[in-house]
Amino acid sequence: MKAKPNQFISRQAVSVWRIKGALFTGILLLVPAGLFVLSYLYQVSWVYFFLGSALYVLLGVWNIVYLPWIRWKIWRYQLHDKEIEVYRGIFIIKHTLIPMARVQHVDTEQGPIYKRFGLTAVMISTAAGTHEIPALTEETGIELRNQIAALAGTEDHGD
Repeated sequence: MKAKPNQFISRQAVSVWRIKGALFTGILLLVPAGLFVLSYLYQVSWVYFFLGSALYVLLGVWNIVYLPWIRWKIWRYQLHDKEIEVYRGIFIIKHTLIPMARVQHVDTEQGPIYKRFGLTAVMISTAAGTHEIPALTEETGIELRNQIAALAGTEDHGD
C-alpha cells in the first residue's frame, strides 16, 4: 500500500467545521423541542424528552468538539506529476488517486465561512465527478489550482 499523502489542509478547517457543526446541531435542536412539546401536550413520560435531550447533547459535543479535530488530522492530499492523491474519512477511509489525464477543469470555491477564515476549496472535475480539497489558505488554494491546471494541460493559453 502506498504511504499517506503528506500535505495537510489548513488548521483553520477545525474552526470552520466547528461552526458548521454548531449550525447543524442548532437545526437539530428542533428534535428535543418537539419531544418536549409532545411530552407536555400528550402527557407522555418525560423520560423520552430526557433521553432525546441527552442524545442531542452527545451528538452536539461530537459534531462541535471531536469530529472537526479528527477530520483535520486525517484529511491529506498530495500533488504528483501524473496524479492527485486525496486521503480522507473517519469510519470509512477513502484514498483516491485522480489521474492528471482525467482532469477536465479545476476551480477554487469560497463561501462566506471560508471567506471569513481566508480559506478556499479546490474543486477538481473529471468525467467521473468532482473531487474537493477543502479548507486551504487562499494562497495555497490558488497555487494548487494553477499547478493542477498546468500538469493536466487545462490552463488558459490565451486562445
